[in-house]
Amino acid sequence: MSTLTHDGTAMLGRQLRRVRNNPGLLILTQTMPITMLLFFGYVFGSALPMPGEQYRSYLVPGLLVATAANGIMTGMFQAAQDVHRGVTDRLRTLPISRAAVPLGQSVADVVVTAAGTVPFLLVGLAVGWRVEGSALQAVGAAGLLLLFRFATTWIGIFLGLLTRSEEAAGQLGGATFILPLLSNAYIPAEGLPGWLRTLAEWNPISAVTTALRDLFGNAPVPEGAAWPVAHPIAGSLMWCGVLLAVFAPLAVRRYAHGEG
Repeated sequence: MSTLTHDGTAMLGRQLRRVRNNPGLLILTQTMPITMLLFFGYVFGSALPMPGEQYRSYLVPGLLVATAANGIMTGMFQAAQDVHRGVTDRLRTLPISRAAVPLGQSVADVVVTAAGTVPFLLVGLAVGWRVEGSALQAVGAAGLLLLFRFATTWIGIFLGLLTRSEEAAGQLGGATFILPLLSNAYIPAEGLPGWLRTLAEWNPISAVTTALRDLFGNAPVPEGAAWPVAHPIAGSLMWCGVLLAVFAPLAVRRYAHGEG
């Protein structure tokens, strides 16, 4: 464990330096959610039955979770980039823990996400979003959000190691934008057709979004929803646990053995 902690910390530093040396990508990933908040908040807000400010309060948690789900895309692209450029093969020759490299990448991603959330929330406050729950509930919401980002990053790392190509990772990563659309991140799932509502409510994004809205006090838990949305905190923890239990071992094994 001490070896993993030491090696993982070293890989964490490597990943943070990598982010620092690519400010353009960092700025893009931080400004995109703000742009979506302003666009959706004022355009969709005028078209939906909810008043604009109320919709923006409803939208902020959804965009937070949609951004966290982008851990799939960033994790996939960075892992595929390392494989494609031969960095992964060089790291495999070092006497370090095989779990240290993907762990360092996932933890660094969470750190960057936490820092990037601050300006987004400031813009959210400026357009009318407020934390209506307690400070403890807000802390719990932030922890749940970062846990979900941590889990989705492991999915991306495994897929990046699997694709082994920056181009393929970029194309597949673009497809992940559909995931929040099949959830309640942007609109309530209650108005969707039966089969589509079921699909949306079993989407992990819906459970985490509902949990954040409940903890922030922005919207009540909907009645008659599927179990993960009807019990959003438990559902979110369940999904995060399942994703980590499945994809973290797969990513470590894939990293350790390469194409084998």
